[in-house]
Amino acid sequence: MKVVVAIDSFKGSLSSIQAGESAKRGILRAFPNAEVKVMPVADGGEGTLDAVLSAVKSEVVEVEVTLPTGERGIARYGILEDGSAFVEVAEAVGLTRVPLERRNPMTVTSYGLGELLRHAIVERGCRRFTVGLGGSATNDGGLGMLEALGYRFADGQVSRGAVGLREVRFVDSSSALPELSECHFTLACDVKNTLCGDNGCSKIFALQKGAREDELAVMDEWMSGYADVVERHIPTATRLAEGSGAAGGLGFAFMGVLGARMRAGIEVVAEVTGLEREVSTADVIVTGEGRLDGQSVMGKAPVGVASVGKKYSLPVIALAGCVREDATALLDCGIDAYFPIVQAPCTLEEAMEESRAVKNLEATAYQVFRLMKIGGLK
Repeated sequence: MKVVVAIDSFKGSLSSIQAGESAKRGILRAFPNAEVKVMPVADGGEGTLDAVLSAVKSEVVEVEVTLPTGERGIARYGILEDGSAFVEVAEAVGLTRVPLERRNPMTVTSYGLGELLRHAIVERGCRRFTVGLGGSATNDGGLGMLEALGYRFADGQVSRGAVGLREVRFVDSSSALPELSECHFTLACDVKNTLCGDNGCSKIFALQKGAREDELAVMDEWMSGYADVVERHIPTATRLAEGSGAAGGLGFAFMGVLGARMRAGIEVVAEVTGLEREVSTADVIVTGEGRLDGQSVMGKAPVGVASVGKKYSLPVIALAGCVREDATALLDCGIDAYFPIVQAPCTLEEAMEESRAVKNLEATAYQVFRLMKIGGLK
């Protein structure tokens, strides 16, 4: 029997590989002779770079960049065997790179991401990029990133952060990196929000990045003005594009200005890591993430993994830190059964402790596969 384990990270608790190895130990307790292949998965957000680097031969490049708050720090990207670059937005401008007390999308910038891309383009000659688009601390519409790549939006440099959006007057690409015309960007992302309005990045995501309630409408107004200018200068750009509101509007900058194409994050990661190749010879698939709920059907990793499994008519089991009542929607999306791993009443903080999560995940996988063994699985 071959089992493919492809579990997304349990955010704040276990990485994708840690979760997969924990489940593997439980499966092998029930089926000591089974072949268990652990595949890292991610949906484009934090942890996507590590998932890719752990699965494919690549070179890790470290670059000093401007962090969201303005200090200098190290960020990484990967160069794959085919010469393409894999970049994770959260590496350079992620929310985890900003101390809790300094989180403020009004002032934090995406400039460091542009520096990371510039290094890959100029210093390493990369022309094809896959970008994990999620987990950003910013809400500047990609303004900082574009400035780092040489674009100009006013007579001088605009202010860093969302406040810079109100200073945008034009789009001048005359000083932009000439190599950008040779570059191709694919965005790995599960966010479908548009740039502005009630479903836009300011009103939906800025609060969790440290914004105040009374700042949301103001930022959305500035973002709309910025979009007006960009759309006037670049007719193919549109704030209505699905995913343009991803990562604080970086989706708009990538698609509208740099000509990127958007794909579901799990699809991109599965392609890069060779997930389908392993699934094609498997008997059972195990997937999961920290929390399963109704939102998990919207392009999240477990459903993406399940869709690959169902191409080969395989049973798909999901394990999760917690399961919400509306997770029943997953049963119509390729997941055959799901199980919460918590073994006894505890606080959220206790459940997320690494040692406890590892133990719970292994124990649950063991029990699930014991049951499958009774049911005749060999």
